[in-house]
This record gives sequence, structure tokens and C-alpha cells, in this order.
Amino acid sequence: MLVCIKGAGDLASGIALRLHRSKIDVVMTDLPVPTAVRRTVAFSEAIRLGSTFVEDIKAERADSLDEVRSCLDKGVIPVVADPEAAIIKALEPEVVIDAILAKRNLGTRIDEAPLVIGVGPGFTAGEDCHAVVETKRGHTLGRVIREGSAIPNTGVPGNIGGQTVNRLIKASADGIFHPEKNIGDVVKEGDRVANVDGEPVYAKTDGLIRGMLQDGVKVIKGMKSGDVDPRGPGVDFMKVSDKALSIGGGVLEAILSYAGDRL
Repeated sequence: MLVCIKGAGDLASGIALRLHRSKIDVVMTDLPVPTAVRRTVAFSEAIRLGSTFVEDIKAERADSLDEVRSCLDKGVIPVVADPEAAIIKALEPEVVIDAILAKRNLGTRIDEAPLVIGVGPGFTAGEDCHAVVETKRGHTLGRVIREGSAIPNTGVPGNIGGQTVNRLIKASADGIFHPEKNIGDVVKEGDRVANVDGEPVYAKTDGLIRGMLQDGVKVIKGMKSGDVDPRGPGVDFMKVSDKALSIGGGVLEAILSYAGDRL
């Protein structure tokens, strides 16, 4: 079975990890300049670096159909700089997963593959996809929705360590982002962690930096540019999150259910 995942950020990578470990071939697409902040657990880093590991799974940048197939033959996840996911037409996968997490559908259609799965809000099962997987933290996280939609986006991130919006590091202005702290650093509320063309960006809570944009990314004011985990130094920022694995489990359930229906 071949699965194409639109998006290669941390949640999409949690999905890819679960599928790859279940012996399913995975191809991922993302932007030419990825904007994932949790870069230590995002396969999108392969686009920037040429190759990367998330936990024990390797991904490589693929710039052609032949390179995609070569990666799959080696047991490596290919990641393609392809914001339109145009490669899907050439690959003809059995499953397409939209894990861009844009909170809205940017063009995914139910006829793109025999099974199309939407991840998070913005999709309706039976209309633009066959199934939706819930992404909101809580009792329904990771559940497969076969009719209807995921919980609408509230604009408030999930509560971790008693913090919600203050966990986010946001761009202070329009311009070019320059980090001044690294993923894994421990910071205090009010610490300067980055700048946008000299305009300082400050942490809004104590904790460990779990995510940070790479240097040189063009941002707009208020754009999510990093993430502070208030649980502090005990957080393993090199491991895929519980949320990403839960969503990945929901996607795997949807795929296996689909495969079972065909037997």
C-alpha cells in the first residue's frame, strides 16, 4: 500500500511514523521553505537539510519521481517540496492524507485516491474526504469520524502544564525571523528568544523550548514561530508527542478499516 501525506510537520510526521512502522510505504509533501516549529520531530527538515531522522526513522528529500521510488526501495521516507502535492497524480497512491493542519481544506478532494483522510477541522467526511481524524486534545483525540467533521478550530491551543496561548512564541512583526535560543533551551517568562529584523520576541511562560523556526524564514506579525513547553527540562523534545501518535493511530485505524472492507 502506498500513502501520500500532504504536510510534513510534527503531527503529519507522527502519522508517517506510525504508518512506516506498520510496513506501509509513505511519501510526504511540504513547502519549499517549511514552517514547522517542532523541527526535531518533523520530517519536513529533510527538505532543508537533505535528510533527517525522527526518532529512528530516516527521511530524505526527493526532487523527482525516480528519487521518490529510490527512497521507497531503501525503506526511507521521501519528502518532496511540492506545495500543490502534484506528485500524487503520478504516484496514484491508494490513500491520500491531508495533514497540513491549515484548519481548512486547501484543495483536497474525495476523488484524489480510493481513500482520502482529512486530519483536523476543515473537512467533512462524505463530502471532501472519506474519513476525518480528530486533532483536538481531549476525550475524542485521534477518533475516526465517518460522518461529519472534526471539532471546529477554537484558536486556543491545548492546555499543557496549565498554559494555553502563552505556550506559543509568535512573530513580533512582519519580516525575517532570527532565533536567539535553540530547541531544548530552558527559558523564563520575559526572556528574549528571537527577533524579527531586530524586533525582539519574548517568551510568555517558563519552560523548555520545544519548537522554533529556523533562521531566515519570512514571517508575518502574530505567526506561530515557536513553542515553549511549561513542563520544563523533563520533556523529551526528540520524541514524537502523545498527540501526534494518537492522531497517527486514528489514521492507521481508518486505513486498516478501509483495507478490511475490501477483503
